[in-house]
Amino acid sequence: MNAAPADQIRLLDLQAIDSRLDQLAHRRRSLPEHAEIDKATADHTALTSLVVAAQAQQGDTERELTKAEADVEQVRARAARNQQRLDSGSITSPKDLENLQHEIGSLAKRQGDLEEVVLEIMERTESAQTRVTELTGRLEHSTVVLREAEGRRDASYAEIDADVEKVQRDREAVANVIPADLLKLYDRLRAQQGGVGAARLYQRRCEGCRVEFAITDLNAIKAEPKDAVVRCENCGRILVRTAESA
Repeated sequence: MNAAPADQIRLLDLQAIDSRLDQLAHRRRSLPEHAEIDKATADHTALTSLVVAAQAQQGDTERELTKAEADVEQVRARAARNQQRLDSGSITSPKDLENLQHEIGSLAKRQGDLEEVVLEIMERTESAQTRVTELTGRLEHSTVVLREAEGRRDASYAEIDADVEKVQRDREAVANVIPADLLKLYDRLRAQQGGVGAARLYQRRCEGCRVEFAITDLNAIKAEPKDAVVRCENCGRILVRTAESA
């Protein structure tokens, strides 16, 4: 392939622009906020699970408390009815009176036992409520931390994207004056060679792979016509000759 020396030199300008775009892309991928967001997201997810579990536990104890209080109320109501029957004087049989008094005593003990259960469940319910309140507060704080990190990331994105847009315009201006076949070769090599498709021959060295040429190889390169597109034998990149080449 042949191309005017000026067009080949423009490849170095294009390469510098593409390298700048690669740097911006790397910077976008490597923002410190990414690690912050990953950690904040993990914390937020873990806390969300803890809150859900704590709320479920709170719901269980509240339902348990409701049932226990209903049991107490049922025993209390039965005891009140029995006491009313006893006080009414309608029961005259000594045996029936004895049985009723015994049942009232049993109900009183049963009520006392159930009220102890209610108190124990109330303590567990209060503890569960406290746990939910604590975890909810931590979850809200983690949400703020996550949103702040995302805000910083988005601000960095906007800054980088503005730079990318400007550099892309510069690239378009340079690429538009490079012959299509030369540009196509450059783009293909750049994709194959880690983002570098053209490199300067500086003195005796290819600046793409940093390999120095032997004198015989260098003389062979110098013997090529000025408009010949030379490739580095080591890395295969387009080797651009300039006034600083040996």
